[in-house]
Amino acid sequence: MGCVRRPLAREKAGRTWHFLGSWDHQEPQARMKKMSNIYESAANTLGIFNSPCLTKVELRVACKGISDRDALSKPDPCVILKMQSHGQWFEVDRTEVQRLRFEVHDISSNHNGLKEADFLGGMECTLGQIVSQRKLSKSLLKHGNTAGKSSITVIAEELSGNDDYVELAFNARKLDDKDFFSKSDPFLEIFRMNDDATQQLVHRTEVVMNNLSPAWKSFKVSVNSLCSGDPDRRLKCIVWDWDSNGKHDFIGEFTSTFKEMRGAMEGKQVQWECINPKYKAKKKNYKNSGMVILNLCKIHKMHSFLDYIMGGCQIQFTVAIDFTASNGDPRNSCSLHYIHPYQPNEYLKALVAVGEICQDYDSDKMFPAFGFGARIPPEYTVSHDFAINFNEDNPECAGIQGVVEAYQSCLPKLQLYGPTNIAPIIQKVAKSASEETNTKEASQYFILLILTDGVITDMADTREAIVHASHLPMSVIIVGVGNADFSDMQMLDGDDGILRSPKGEPVLRDIVQFVPFRNFKHASPAALAKSVLAEVPNQVVDYYNGKGIKPKCSSEMYESSRTLAP
Repeated sequence: MGCVRRPLAREKAGRTWHFLGSWDHQEPQARMKKMSNIYESAANTLGIFNSPCLTKVELRVACKGISDRDALSKPDPCVILKMQSHGQWFEVDRTEVQRLRFEVHDISSNHNGLKEADFLGGMECTLGQIVSQRKLSKSLLKHGNTAGKSSITVIAEELSGNDDYVELAFNARKLDDKDFFSKSDPFLEIFRMNDDATQQLVHRTEVVMNNLSPAWKSFKVSVNSLCSGDPDRRLKCIVWDWDSNGKHDFIGEFTSTFKEMRGAMEGKQVQWECINPKYKAKKKNYKNSGMVILNLCKIHKMHSFLDYIMGGCQIQFTVAIDFTASNGDPRNSCSLHYIHPYQPNEYLKALVAVGEICQDYDSDKMFPAFGFGARIPPEYTVSHDFAINFNEDNPECAGIQGVVEAYQSCLPKLQLYGPTNIAPIIQKVAKSASEETNTKEASQYFILLILTDGVITDMADTREAIVHASHLPMSVIIVGVGNADFSDMQMLDGDDGILRSPKGEPVLRDIVQFVPFRNFKHASPAALAKSVLAEVPNQVVDYYNGKGIKPKCSSEMYESSRTLAP
């Protein structure tokens, strides 16, 4: 989901997405050599490796003529990108699916997500259309496909493949004073000059009030966003004096390149004269409108999912199965737990589809498997985190087949009951993930697959558990089985806003993926696995990169070659 708030009145709606998109590409990337069959088969299913017809592009979005829906203020446009899968539109910000939909919503007057936001218009196209035309402009269509005066423009630009981030810190000295009764309130904007002569806002600093020699906070930006991976690409930097009415006063500007900025590495400084062209043309003794100094330029290496996997990071896969009474009597053919002699039920289909991929990233192939919502022997008390092999000291099963056998074996011994509480099983896996954080290494990453037939009843506790787990090396995949109304479950996914605990604490990162199994009933098992696991590689990378944890060891066949040329 792309959302752009308007902190300054000058700002237009805009958003940048990075896409993996397939089309006829004439310069295939080099194939990795000596790839083991295990990693290749798993990665091919997940779509992790770039194929010869796969490349990475950046889409830049800008809107014009957005109508004012608020009587007393300008709209705060939020552009939503959706992909089409199995006839339905899903919010995404990264996909290889060709059909795309951009929606513009006014979110200025509500804080309850998109459901209550005003719809300003939408546009549908394919990724191929954007790439082939490089710059695609179309009218925004309102409900009923009626076109107004609003339009949206999407620009595609191929990226270099460099995923590193650069940290920059600027300050200034003796800037011009633009205010009569106080000093200027300066902020700095950095623009990337694009191939089509347009400029893209890369970063805007905070405003430092009443100060002609401000020191702005350091910030991080991807090398792709800063210069499209080209160290010689021109960058335009503008210093403004902030005004509350949005009509900011121009102080001065200068141009640079990332290559020049790298001169500030290793504790050195790079500085530029801040020039006002009008003053320079009119005033004979004009020197500058101040100096801007770069104090810090530090490149942060962004390791890939495969860097961590090939470095020895193991995926610890755990399964949790819903055994509440709403599933129906397993002896009845209408039950979601009914064991058909020739046809696996939805629980087994989802388990096998996802588990067979995850097991390829686990060396010992031993998987803890739990159940919740049932009365278990011998006392037949309700449990929400029992081992389905009834061995609480060792809940692991040998491979996915072992999980299947334990599932089939435990069914006749259980009394399906309730309620549907999943917080206990999230907390159980989070405890193991918490112990992993003590190693300070990328050794184990935990994936919890929860299979459930209905909306959970401990939503508050579940939200609390997920917020806590978002700080740990852990992801949660929830597959909804059956035909229940899962609309309330979407909030756990975080795609329609930031998930928060009951106390208001936000998740550190999005770790939950929810998918209704019915959307994939007639699709291949690989399609389900690819959908539910699509976000996991990024979640693994985000966690370890965010903690500054590098892969344990490097592999020659994955030696990184993404460092910018000097």
